[in-house]
Amino acid sequence: MTEAYFSRIAGVIDSIRQTQKDKIEAAAEAFARSIQSGGRVYLFGSGHSVIPVLDIFPRYGSFVGFQPIYDPRLMWFNVVGPGGARELLWLERREGYASVLLQSYQMEPRDSILIFSHGGLNAAPVETAIEAGKKGLTVVSVSSHQNRQARATHSSGKKLADASTIAIDNCVPPEDALVGMEGIREKFAAGSTVAAVSIAMALVAETGVRLVKGGARPATFVSPNVGLPADHNQHVFEEYERMIQSRR
Repeated sequence: MTEAYFSRIAGVIDSIRQTQKDKIEAAAEAFARSIQSGGRVYLFGSGHSVIPVLDIFPRYGSFVGFQPIYDPRLMWFNVVGPGGARELLWLERREGYASVLLQSYQMEPRDSILIFSHGGLNAAPVETAIEAGKKGLTVVSVSSHQNRQARATHSSGKKLADASTIAIDNCVPPEDALVGMEGIREKFAAGSTVAAVSIAMALVAETGVRLVKGGARPATFVSPNVGLPADHNQHVFEEYERMIQSRR
């Protein structure tokens, strides 16, 4: 089954490369414009979709300009009980919470936001996209477009892709799991995390290239193994703090 998973996930990545390149480049262009203008690229995901958010910044190879939106109530720290997955799944499906969460962020039209949600149906990502759109942000989403055949569950009648300026398909089937076995209906081994992180890193790369071509030098978080000064990453954190404090 190891080969089966590698084969399926390689097919997903190849589909992304072949069908989503233009959208990824358009999103990166929007992100570069936001950062060049002194704006920000907000990042949002809930549940397992917070994983690509965690992986964008701070992360070796990424840079100041990306601002993660973290809410511990939309991340699990336990399987069951306080901080558990059941509570999180309940909350991310309830309308009204995301709009309260976003009150803590001073979003401006020059900003962009990148939202991850495999299913693209839950209230938290849909409302985040809607609220950001109302504020004039460029809204980029990463979700399964195969799941667009499902009925919208948000009262707006919208799915995440519908509320986005640029909607990127993660090319993973709605059920997410990729490996089947004869005799049972359930499949094993999710694909959306690998797909989402791959798209995220492609966006970081494309955005960084555009910034440099535009004359900028992004404050980039780097591995200590590359021979830069020992205090390099400390300066990156300080630059990030300046970015955050500029709207307080």
